[in-house]
Amino acid sequence: MLHISKLDKYFDNLHALSNVNFDAQNGRILGLIGQNGAGKSTTFHSILNFIKYSGEITWNGKHIDEKAFDEIGYLPEERSLMEKATVQQQIIYFAKLKNRKANWTKPRIKGWMKKFDVKGELNSKLKSLSKGNQQKIQLICTLIHEPKLIILDEPFSGLDPVNADLLKQSILEAKDNGATIIFSSHNMNNVEEICDDLVMLRNGEVVLNGSVQDVRNQFGKNELYVTTPMSKDELQQLPGVLSVKIRDNNKYMLDLSNPDAGVELFKLISKGKYIEEFSQQPPSLDEIFREKVGETNE
Repeated sequence: MLHISKLDKYFDNLHALSNVNFDAQNGRILGLIGQNGAGKSTTFHSILNFIKYSGEITWNGKHIDEKAFDEIGYLPEERSLMEKATVQQQIIYFAKLKNRKANWTKPRIKGWMKKFDVKGELNSKLKSLSKGNQQKIQLICTLIHEPKLIILDEPFSGLDPVNADLLKQSILEAKDNGATIIFSSHNMNNVEEICDDLVMLRNGEVVLNGSVQDVRNQFGKNELYVTTPMSKDELQQLPGVLSVKIRDNNKYMLDLSNPDAGVELFKLISKGKYIEEFSQQPPSLDEIFREKVGETNE
């Protein structure tokens, strides 16, 4: 488990992190989210001892030292590869930094290249690969040594949907193997799809912390998705309905004044007959993100 307690960081007069507290559990995926400048990368750099900070950070009950780095896989937001090196040379080099010998790494490279559908050969120069394939090589460098703590800073940036799905599958596989995984992302769909937990930062402070579902439920089940032949105007007149949005033919999203209104609305909309869709949901993470760190809170 990664434990962070009372984490503070100043850059001159800028209070970049203020009393940040959270845990990342083994075998779970945590999404670290927030607007640009919220403190996500600074949190990662603190965990990795790239910068000095005040507070406590421990990995499985111990402070993170050089030996612990062998168990960590880190993908920085700023990608960097040795363009004149071959694919094999680059991957073996990064694995050596994690105390994996070349004869351990080499037989595993082709399997990882197949997993990420890399368009290139072992002896291909990195500079000859497309930007997307270079990014895949860096992801392989991050994961090939089988880290127990995986830190990914905007890992989906620049990936098309197909390659983003390949990365998601690898993240989920690492989770199934017991790894602790933290990644930052501006795409709330990615966070909602694969994360177990989330921490939201705003101006260096934690404003949300918990499981994804618990965080969503904090905001109440005020969104009602229905399929009905009733018109938008008819729905708008129902008790407890603040607004109605058309999703498609006969499909609507109703914003409720109170989650308790759903019981009576079911009776009024269904009229005691079969109804194709009636689903009361909390807001999506994207909506919560916009509410908590949107323009009105910047």
